[in-house]
Amino acid sequence: MNDNTSKPGSVTRIEIEGDIATIVFNRPEKRNAMNDALVDELDQFFTKPPEGVAAVILRGEGGHFCSGLDLAEHEHREPVEGVFHSRNWHRVSELIEFGGLPVISVLTGAVIGGGLEIAASTHVRIAEPNVRFQLPEGRRGIFVGGGATVRVGRLIGADRMREMMLTGRNYGAEDGLRLGLAHYSVAEGEALPLANKLARQIADNAPFSNYLMINTISRINDMSRSDGLFTESLAAAMSQTSDGAKEGLRAFLEKREPKFR
Repeated sequence: MNDNTSKPGSVTRIEIEGDIATIVFNRPEKRNAMNDALVDELDQFFTKPPEGVAAVILRGEGGHFCSGLDLAEHEHREPVEGVFHSRNWHRVSELIEFGGLPVISVLTGAVIGGGLEIAASTHVRIAEPNVRFQLPEGRRGIFVGGGATVRVGRLIGADRMREMMLTGRNYGAEDGLRLGLAHYSVAEGEALPLANKLARQIADNAPFSNYLMINTISRINDMSRSDGLFTESLAAAMSQTSDGAKEGLRAFLEKREPKFR
C-alpha cells in the first residue's frame, strides 16, 4: 500500500508506504504550531488508523517539528471550558501513547511547548542538531496543559522541568539525549532515514508483543513494586501463549527470521 493523502484545509499530510504511516505536520509557515485542527486530525488518525499500518512516524514540514501553541489562534476560555479543552489534548496524547501503534518522532528545529508534549507521548524520539526543546509557557503567562507535567516531568524529573519552565531554558540535541528528551542524537538529515529504519524493525516485531510493551511498561512504572511485578507476570504469560511466541519459537528452531505478519 502506497498512499499520500491530504484533505483540503488539512494541517497534516498522511504518507503511507506499505505498513508504515508518516504523519507530517503541514503548517511550515507557522513552524507547525499547534491548533485545535491539528489535535483533531491526530485524534482522527489514532482513533481509527488505516488498516494494515504497523508503525507510525511523526515529523514536521519545513524544518520544525512543532513550535507549540499557536498564540495567534488562542481563544479566551472560561475556566470550565479550559479544563475540557486541556483534557481533550490529554485524551489525544493518550491515544498516541497507548493506542497500540509504535510511534517514532523525527525532532528537528522547534520542539516547543505543545510540540514537546506531543513528542513526549511518542515511543522513540530522534533529534537532529538544530533541535530546540523548550517549555516557554512561563514567559507567556500561562501553564502547560497538554500533559507535560506528567510526561516531560517523568522524562527529566520534576525539579528540572520546573527550572526549565521558570527560566524558559532550552536544550539542544545532545542535552536532550542526556536528559531523556530524545533517544537518539544524529547528524543533520539523518533523523528521517533512521526513523524509517527503526519503524521497519519495530513493525516486524510480533504485534501483540509491541502492544504489551507500549501499554504495560509505563503503567508498571506508576505502580508499587509488588503490583508492577504481578502485572509483569500477567503480561509475560499472555505473550508466551500468543501466536507471536509460537512463530518466534518455530523460527528459532528452524534457524530463520520470524514472520509475525
